[in-house]
Amino acid sequence: MAQVKFVKLERQEKLQQLCRLADHFFQQGQRVLLKLQDENQAVSLDRFLWTCDKGSFLPHAFDNGSVECFQEPIVITTQETNPNGSSVLILGAPCSVGFLSQFEIIIDFAETYDPVLTEKSRDRFRFYRDQGFNPAMY
Repeated sequence: MAQVKFVKLERQEKLQQLCRLADHFFQQGQRVLLKLQDENQAVSLDRFLWTCDKGSFLPHAFDNGSVECFQEPIVITTQETNPNGSSVLILGAPCSVGFLSQFEIIIDFAETYDPVLTEKSRDRFRFYRDQGFNPAMY
């Protein structure tokens, strides 16, 4: 069963956290999939991964259908696909249980800077628990 971990966000800094987490797991030699809501978010993250740390490079691709991503260690997607065989899923958007169960580690966010997002985060935490994932704070 996958480990579901929540990262607490007290400010609107999801892009920075997505970048930091992708780098963290990449440095551990793990393949990472970043699942985002839509193409606008995906393009923003793709651009941000090129500039988030001026002293390093995170090899990645945006799986928009025009490039092959199976060899990339970090892939950005808006679909429920895992083109690079990632073991780590970092969520910028919810996914189905069937898709989630393909991964060893799932990272979600508890967005506490906004009451509406906080409640949505709590709902997802309960959903994971109800599905048997046993979520925890990261």
